[in-house]
Amino acid sequence: MGVPERWWPDDPAELAEVQAELGARSPAPWRPPAGRPIRIGGCFCCFPLGVEGFGERGDPLWVAAVTYEQRRRLASAVRTDLARAPYVAGLLAMREGPALAAAVAELTVSPDVLLVNATGRDHPRAAGLAYHLGAALDLPTVGVTHRPLLATGAWPADEAGAAGTLSLAGAPVGAWVRTRAGRRPLVAHAGWRTDPDTAVEVVRLATGTARTPVPLREARRLARRARALR
Repeated sequence: MGVPERWWPDDPAELAEVQAELGARSPAPWRPPAGRPIRIGGCFCCFPLGVEGFGERGDPLWVAAVTYEQRRRLASAVRTDLARAPYVAGLLAMREGPALAAAVAELTVSPDVLLVNATGRDHPRAAGLAYHLGAALDLPTVGVTHRPLLATGAWPADEAGAAGTLSLAGAPVGAWVRTRAGRRPLVAHAGWRTDPDTAVEVVRLATGTARTPVPLREARRLARRARALR
């Protein structure tokens, strides 16, 4: 799994150009494989506790990636890395992208689709980190966040699995998904080679007894454990 350096420019204007070019693409849609269970991955990064503001270039970060098949973990990778930039709205890829890409590339079993704690098409240039990371790795992706970035839409019914479309400029870019009744819904974002319906399907398949899908929850746990052991 290659990680081309050109995908991750350090200059904000250059990154915005990359995003605009990616956002204009219409890659071939991905569908789950036939004849075997789907392998769903997740990746997550965390920063030191107590960091205030937008952070800085060189901040340490801990990142983990996993591959799951039917609730069974097939592979995991954990790394310590450095942030390439402070946080800038719409340019999260500059801060976290290279580290996440490196961790996913280390997985000994590649997922069919990857869950990313970031937006996808719900972005000013239609290329949030979930979409961008998938393009860089040539891997279908679905973004999972607590709230939309720009898109709007009504919450779904209060029952597990219910979904409600989120749209931006009149086009569907994701959906609210109620993973547990009585809990706030998550957002499933269309990412690289996935549409909103596929994003919802993947999130439903990946969800266990907790609100957060299993692969993303486990990647978060591993990253935070690595931080605690530093």
